[in-house]
Amino acid sequence: MHPVWRKTFNVTWISLALLTACGAPDETVPRKPNILIIYADDLGYGDVGAYGAAAGLTPNIDRLANEGLLFTDGHSSAATCTPSRYSLLTGSHAFRRDAAVLPGDAPLLIPTTTRTVAGLLQSAGYTTGIVGKWHLGLGDGDVNWNVAIAPGPIEVGFDYSFIIPATGDRVPSVYVENHHVVGLDESDPIQVSYDARIGTDPTGTSNPEQLTQTADSQHSDTIVDGISRIGFMTGGTNARWKDREFPDVLTAKARQFIEENKDDPFFLLFSFHDIHVPRVPNERFVGTTNMGPRGDTISQMDWVTGRLIQILEEHDLDEHTLVIFTSDNGPVLDDGYGDEAVERLGNHEPAGSFRGGKYSAYEAGTRVPTIVHWPTHVEPGTSDALVSQLDLFASIAALTDTPLGPEDAPDSLEMLDTWLGRSSEGRPFLIEESYTLALRVGEWKYIRPASEVGYEWIREDKDLESGLVESDQLFELTQDPSERHNVEAQEQATVQKLEAQLDRMVASPATRDGFHE
Repeated sequence: MHPVWRKTFNVTWISLALLTACGAPDETVPRKPNILIIYADDLGYGDVGAYGAAAGLTPNIDRLANEGLLFTDGHSSAATCTPSRYSLLTGSHAFRRDAAVLPGDAPLLIPTTTRTVAGLLQSAGYTTGIVGKWHLGLGDGDVNWNVAIAPGPIEVGFDYSFIIPATGDRVPSVYVENHHVVGLDESDPIQVSYDARIGTDPTGTSNPEQLTQTADSQHSDTIVDGISRIGFMTGGTNARWKDREFPDVLTAKARQFIEENKDDPFFLLFSFHDIHVPRVPNERFVGTTNMGPRGDTISQMDWVTGRLIQILEEHDLDEHTLVIFTSDNGPVLDDGYGDEAVERLGNHEPAGSFRGGKYSAYEAGTRVPTIVHWPTHVEPGTSDALVSQLDLFASIAALTDTPLGPEDAPDSLEMLDTWLGRSSEGRPFLIEESYTLALRVGEWKYIRPASEVGYEWIREDKDLESGLVESDQLFELTQDPSERHNVEAQEQATVQKLEAQLDRMVASPATRDGFHE
């Protein structure tokens, strides 16, 4: 927080507190702002109208951008979902936990002793909730889905959770509310295996005629709602979700949480499944674009975003709510299902002018739509400041005057003024995590060689432009934002300097106190 603004902010609070002590009515005490993070999945920089997509594709998100602050250089911490989600909640780089994309039966990734941004806000008097995709593991590694499931979101700072346990393409294909599977019939217990087929449920391999979308071999296990998934599941028939109901079910749960907590400060992480595979839009959105299911789920996601803002407005909460809209990583087209995402793309450019996408070390892996909306507090405009979701933890702590402990958010920089548009100063450095690591400092971006990374399926997929090569890469982003010209041969001194800096930061337990050459 800028010192002058912080002083004004604190004087205002102190003055109002004194008025209250002298008998002024309680309503003179300013209420801490609600915080709503709307977290899209696999949404690319160019998938939003405000960032260059076709007019009319995302009118509700565009409205947020027009009324709020749009960041042109906003980043998730990683190019895949589990690491980004971990970093968003903990303010810590996911490589510190060796975090990767988790299977559906993985144990809870976040230690219950780690303070999350939700836990921080609990201590500040907020009611905290998460609705939507989780994908950070549950339980201790041997989950019994038929009894109370813990630890999970409740044990790491959330008062309420209604979650998709992992992803839509992984079993178990059920909702978990707080600690229990929703709608479970005790006489039809759930079993899950990621090792071998269990039960007699049809699979994509054994019964392809039952599929509504074709799938690759990885996604050809148990069929649920006409879609084959990763992993095997049996039981829980009445509890299994229907993909087309995601927008209505999740929006209803968000409404319930907001309405039940509208009289006191709340924090809600609304974590979309859209536009992750399998892309199965509700019937209302089928055909709303010319891009098939991927385009139609973008339209669906935009509608849900509009509904969330409408719910705030219905209860006169919009001016009291800081809304942050962003994505967990960059875009991907063919990600395992035959939904014509490539064939029907047309002129649409999911990554905008940037190179790469989901999984990639290039910019489009982590450079994602990032919009801040807070009427009367955030002036409409555009910011070119370099910002990272890592910094939301420390910045929210500053916003709510909640001190950080020495072990909290080790990689989160306090950049509240930048997030609120009061400063144009961005991060002095940024680590971008994919299946290798990259470092941005000033105009330079260095990508570490990936010779030891065993992800040939990514390396060999030219459409992904993974950035996984066996030698150093260096790009001067001011002149080459699309990372087409590797200048490492001409700039060996810069390569060596950035390589050493990256090594020091990775070896350090924290970067919160800044970056020192």
